[in-house]
Amino acid sequence: MKSMSEKPEPERHLPSRAQALVFEGKACLLRLRRSLSNIRNPLPKLGREPCHSETEPLGSASSELWTHQSDAEFPLTAGKIQNLRVACAALNGTEVPANATFSFWKQLGRTSAGKGYVDGRELREGCLIPSIGGGLCQLSNMLYSAALDAGLDIVERHAHSRTIPGSLAEKNRDATVFWNYVDLRFRAPFPFRLETVLTGNELSVRIFGKESVSAPVTTPRKVMKQDPPTRSAPSGDCLACGMTSCFRNPAATDAHYPDSGHCAFLLDEFWPEFQTWCSNHSEKGDHWLLPLDGDRWNKRNYAWSVPEHSSTEYATIKTLYYSYKMRRVPSQGATRQNALLRRDIALSKHYGRQLDPAARHLIVSQNLLPHLWRDGHLGGRTFDVLMTRWPMKELQHRLDEAASAHPNSPTLSDFRAEPEFSEAEEAALNTAARIITPHRAVAEYFGSRALLLDWEIPEPDPESIPKPGKVFFPASPLGRKGIYELAEALQSPEFPNLDLVILGPANEAEHDPLKSIPHRKGSLSELKNASVLVIPAWIEHQPRLALQALSNGITVISTRACGLPHHPQLVEIEKPDSGSISTALRELLIETQGSALTA
Repeated sequence: MKSMSEKPEPERHLPSRAQALVFEGKACLLRLRRSLSNIRNPLPKLGREPCHSETEPLGSASSELWTHQSDAEFPLTAGKIQNLRVACAALNGTEVPANATFSFWKQLGRTSAGKGYVDGRELREGCLIPSIGGGLCQLSNMLYSAALDAGLDIVERHAHSRTIPGSLAEKNRDATVFWNYVDLRFRAPFPFRLETVLTGNELSVRIFGKESVSAPVTTPRKVMKQDPPTRSAPSGDCLACGMTSCFRNPAATDAHYPDSGHCAFLLDEFWPEFQTWCSNHSEKGDHWLLPLDGDRWNKRNYAWSVPEHSSTEYATIKTLYYSYKMRRVPSQGATRQNALLRRDIALSKHYGRQLDPAARHLIVSQNLLPHLWRDGHLGGRTFDVLMTRWPMKELQHRLDEAASAHPNSPTLSDFRAEPEFSEAEEAALNTAARIITPHRAVAEYFGSRALLLDWEIPEPDPESIPKPGKVFFPASPLGRKGIYELAEALQSPEFPNLDLVILGPANEAEHDPLKSIPHRKGSLSELKNASVLVIPAWIEHQPRLALQALSNGITVISTRACGLPHHPQLVEIEKPDSGSISTALRELLIETQGSALTA
């Protein structure tokens, strides 16, 4: 029996299909009227430029994204955030000239599944219902609030039909939008730029510009609805309101089930260290997005093993196409790097389209990171990065340092990424939750944010029998691998009888520093007979052959840039330096060969 003090639940109205049809009919007429008005008074679609937030914004606003955490309401909240990702990516960097009018719908166009919009939360006739593109009012609210702070002229704005306690509507700073007749428009007598971004938990809008009093202000009559009456908030969205007899309610069908989100693995080149970590951290319901099935296509560089409880999506056609293209470009240089960049962009866009809005946390291969960031797919999510190389800015700094030491090298300055690429990668890395890598030097670069994995140490070769005086260089003789420093070290008369074996066909062309150094081209099979492996590299991201040498008991001389683990057979030098290489070689060969050096 209910207590007399308990208040009865308010009676809720059950929408009907007839009411929905009437609403749609009215909306169609209003859309037609607005379309005719837009024909008579057309607005240009404004251009966009990359955002550079080097000045203080004129106005700003932000709001939380994940405000509804129940499993029942999660799908529409995740859909809303997906819609905000798409819209923010389309608006970010919009440049509005002086006295030009910004129109929310002119910039975005109609929301559709083809553009990446999904079912989100839309407030309609007192209900929070599923709707393609639902949730964009959170963006229009922030745009309007930031525009007020920036002192812009509000050309058109519509308040919500329901004022929910605690919302911006209570402060008269809300702006609802509905295609295409309920628009948000504003302008200024000076040029300004919009910045619309999603962080892991927040929507942020900022308006940049330089106020100017010299330009005339020509503002149409502002459209401002009266403050709507305050009503009680909806008792939950369509998935949690409990009115399952409503024709709109997805919870009344078998197609809906509660969700709390999952993790998505966006992977590229196979690394055994990452395979182990990802498998150990993948849970039931997670999604793995892979280039192709490496076992099926006999591509060991894509030989990922997906846990049985996870689903898998492949980009097979794109991967095969770009594999074919890569066979027809040079083995090194700017042409190859640009081809790799185009391939990474294509794969990132494919993964972005495949991402489920319910993916709240991502594990991302580093080469895909800047493109996913620029396209807005990382907004509203947390993510970890599988680091396969130095960050681009640091990598190029190291190459610049090497090029300064060897200005005649044709390879050390042959490629530099565009600044926008480096900036996007840097912004994404600064936002990432964790940096995951087995590369010790890269992990040290990121400090406490890095998770250092163990390198996968190969099984020792049972046929490994070191041959005195045999020095193995496990790469092409290129400047970034330290060949200039090694050649200078070997010019010393202390090393007259060394057998220098070079692996790899590329070289420094007419500036080849090995011209006067006795050496020969070798094969991978010769590693087992080396007495020492030397890799004094400026840049080395996958020291697999050095790991094999350590496993075989062969001494390795390397720079810290190689990122090798601590090991009793490892002689590590700080940077590529001929003197340090000479000292390490001399001490090692004297120790292992004695008088053989001077025989």
